[in-house]
Amino acid sequence: MSIDIKENKSSTKSRYRPEIDGLRAFAVVAVIINHFNKEILPGGYLGVDIFFVISGFVITSSLYQRPSKDFKDFISGFYERRIKRLVPALSIFILVTSITISLFNIHANKSLFTGIAALFGISNLHLFNLSADYFAQPMKLNVFTHTWSLGVEEQFYILFPFLIWFSGFGRQTKNGSINLFFIVAILTITSLIGFIYMYPINQPAAYFLMPLRFWEMASGCLLFISFQEKKFIKKNLEKIPSFIALVLIILIMYLPASLAVISTISTVLLSCAFIGSLKKNTGLYYVFTNKRIVYIGLISYSLYLWHWGVLSISRWTIGIHWWSIPFQIALIFGLSVSSYKFIESPLRGSSWHGKRWKTLVIGVGVLITISMNLVMLAKPLKGKLLVGSKYNRWNLNFFRETKIINNQNLPTVYLIGDSHAGHYGAVMTHLAEKKEFNFIMHPHADGLKVQSQNYREEFVLAPLRKYKNSFKKGDVIIFAGHVERYRNHEDWTKLYIEFMKQTEQLGIKYILISPTPTFKGVKDGYTCQEEWYRPSWAISNRCYGQFKKNDWFLANNVQIKNIEKFLLSNPKVFYIDAFSILCPENYCRNYDQRSFLFKDVSHLTSYGSMQLKETIETFIPSK
Repeated sequence: MSIDIKENKSSTKSRYRPEIDGLRAFAVVAVIINHFNKEILPGGYLGVDIFFVISGFVITSSLYQRPSKDFKDFISGFYERRIKRLVPALSIFILVTSITISLFNIHANKSLFTGIAALFGISNLHLFNLSADYFAQPMKLNVFTHTWSLGVEEQFYILFPFLIWFSGFGRQTKNGSINLFFIVAILTITSLIGFIYMYPINQPAAYFLMPLRFWEMASGCLLFISFQEKKFIKKNLEKIPSFIALVLIILIMYLPASLAVISTISTVLLSCAFIGSLKKNTGLYYVFTNKRIVYIGLISYSLYLWHWGVLSISRWTIGIHWWSIPFQIALIFGLSVSSYKFIESPLRGSSWHGKRWKTLVIGVGVLITISMNLVMLAKPLKGKLLVGSKYNRWNLNFFRETKIINNQNLPTVYLIGDSHAGHYGAVMTHLAEKKEFNFIMHPHADGLKVQSQNYREEFVLAPLRKYKNSFKKGDVIIFAGHVERYRNHEDWTKLYIEFMKQTEQLGIKYILISPTPTFKGVKDGYTCQEEWYRPSWAISNRCYGQFKKNDWFLANNVQIKNIEKFLLSNPKVFYIDAFSILCPENYCRNYDQRSFLFKDVSHLTSYGSMQLKETIETFIPSK
C-alpha cells in the first residue's frame, strides 16, 4: 500500500500528477473489493503491487532536485517527512483497532503483536514468521495482516535514501541520475530473479520480504529517471493506448492464483506503461483526474488502513453479508475521511517542533507509547475487555503449554498430543478449577515448530522427556490426536507403548480420546459461534456442515481399525469415544440447537469440548 500521496506537491507543484492519485484510487478500490469477496475480483490484491510501483515513482520524484545542505540535512529531512506522514494515522488506527478486537477475541495476541510490529515497520517479518507456523491464526482474522505492505515500503525507505544520496542523485551531481539508474537496475534484476526463484519453493518469503519485493518499487524509480534522462522513452510509452494497459491490468486480476508470478510481473510492467502512456486531454485522463476519483486516491492510505480493520472485526462479529456491505462501506469511508481530515492532513503539514531531531524523538515516543498500550492489552488486560460468552473465556490458546497447579500432592492430569488434544483445554480447565487435580496441557510439542516427519515423535515423546521426573502414582495421561495420526499403525503404537513402558511402574492411568469428526469445506469456525452480537441469522450458511456417519467411517476405516487393534493389545488403556458423543445420530453436524461444536473443520470450540465434560470427569481422580 502506497504511503506517499502527493509527496512533494507543496514544493514542486509542477511535478504533481493528479492522475497518479487516480491510479491510487483504482488500486485501493481493487484491493478493497478483493478483501470483501475475492470471488468478485480474485486478483484485486495486485492493487498492492500497483501501489509499490507508484511509491517508487513518487518518492524518486519527490527527491529529484530537492535542495539539501549535506547528508545529515538530507537524511533527517527524509525521515522527518516519513514520520509526519505515517505515524499519526497508523498509531490511531492501531490503538483503536487493538482495543476493539480485544472486545471480541480473548486471544487477540496474534493481532496485538502484529500491531506492535507494524508500528515499527516490521509486520511483514512478523507475519512471515507466523506463516511458517501451522497453528498460526488465519490471516484474514488478524486485524493487522494488511500492514505487511507498509513494512515492505518502510524497509525500502531505509535503503533508498542512501542510494539516492551516495549515487549523486540527491546531491544533483552531473552523473547522479545515471549512477542511480544503474545501481537500482542491478538491484532490480537481482530482486526480480530472487522473487521468481523463491515464489515456487517459499511463497511466504517471496510475498513478505522486502528484498524480494524491492524490484516493484524500484521499477517506479527507474521509470521516473527514464522520463528525466531519456525523453524518447516517455514518447514511446505515450504511443501505447493507456486504455489497453488498464484493460489488461483488469484482465490479469482474473487469472488463476497458479499464475501469480506472471500476474505480478505483468501488473508491474503494465502499471509502468499506464503511468507513461496516460496523456492529457484524453478521455481516460479526465476520468483519472476527476476530483472525486483523485480524492479517493488522496485518502487511499487511510482507506487501506481502515478497510481491513473493519472487515476483519466484521468477521469476528456479524460477518460480511450482502445486507451488511453498505454499512461496512459507509463505516470504512467515514473512518478514512475522518483520519485524512483530522489526523493526516493537519499533522503532516504542521510543524511538530522547530528542530528535526525533536520531531523524530516525538514520533518514536508515540510509537513506543502505543506499543506499550498494546502490550498491556496482550498481557495484564488479556480477556478483561471481552464481551463474548463464557465459552470464549474458557477457550485456551490450544497449542501452547498450560499448567494449573492447585496442590503438588494432588494427582496431575497430563493432556498430550497435537492440536486435537489442545482443543480439550477448555473442559480440562473447567474441571481443574474445582481444585480436584492439577492439570498440564502439552500439545504440539510445547508449541515448537517441528518438521512434519517428526510430528508423531514430538507429540508423544516430548512430554515424556520433559515430565518423566514429575510423574507419580495417581496421575492421568490423556492422549488425543487428529485422525490422520493413526494411519500408520506401527508408527504411533510403538511410541505410545514406549511411553507406557517407561511409566507403567508408577500406577498411572492412560486414556485415549477418539479422533473428532472432520467437516470439509466449512468456513473458518472462529466467527461462527453464536454470540449476543452475532445472532444466528447473522451467521453465514458456510459455517454449517454435516455428513453421514457411515461415510466418515468408510473414509477413515484404516485409522479406526488401527485404534481398535491398539486397544485390544493394551487393555489397560481407557477409551473415550468422543465421536459418538459429538455425533449421536446418523448424521454428524458441527452444531447443535445451542451453538457451534467446531471452530473449524476438525477443532472443537470450547462449547464443543464441554460436551465431553461428564464423560471425562468419570476418569478423573477425586480429591
